[in-house]
Amino acid sequence: MLALAPVPYGFQAQAQETRPSVLPTGGGAALLDPADTVFLMLDHQTGLFQTVKDIGISDLRANAATMAKLATLLDIPVITTASEPNGPNGPLMPEIHEFAPHAVYVPRKGEVNAWDNADFVEAVRATGRKTLVMAGVWTSVCVMFPALDAKLAGYNVYAVIDASGDPSEMASRTSLARFVQGGVIPTTTNAVLSETHRTWARPEAADLAVLYGLAAPNYAAVAESYAKAQQVVAAK
Repeated sequence: MLALAPVPYGFQAQAQETRPSVLPTGGGAALLDPADTVFLMLDHQTGLFQTVKDIGISDLRANAATMAKLATLLDIPVITTASEPNGPNGPLMPEIHEFAPHAVYVPRKGEVNAWDNADFVEAVRATGRKTLVMAGVWTSVCVMFPALDAKLAGYNVYAVIDASGDPSEMASRTSLARFVQGGVIPTTTNAVLSETHRTWARPEAADLAVLYGLAAPNYAAVAESYAKAQQVVAAK
């Protein structure tokens, strides 16, 4: 299991034999199915980070790292790529492969659109999964282009807006509109975490709780306060 900070969130890990994606109630039918999902981390390059203006770089990197940790915890495939890591756009941020050591890196030959690269498309197809959760820099290019092409190719496509970044708020707002028009579903890191998590009755519960604290730092404060209150009550 992925080693995370030992924050006392108060969630007890529980075994669960099955985690059905759709319950008898119909719950989950409209949500991500972790067993059918791939995370595509596109062009999270350190040079490009310097151009991002619609989200703080520390937040963008933290959210991308949270996705990598989530993928490791729930055994979700990760594919990373960069168009030209030796150029001014810079190398990929190291956190993704650090926290998702199972991630597969697919080099491109300069193509701006990852879906123009046959090796990248084949790596996606080889997973056998049809739900693609994409994040990258820039949202309006590195995410947008392959997202629209993948949608046209028959995939269910999500764009994680807060694990991506753009040069301006205008570019970000325009990207959101074009995603929706093209049938790509905009989402956030916290939503992806919650949709794939689904229940606290699972052995990864405590580690997942730590990830919520990364995606929403105020939640970490709530959990820490709760844990301290429990300690005080137990000491009486």
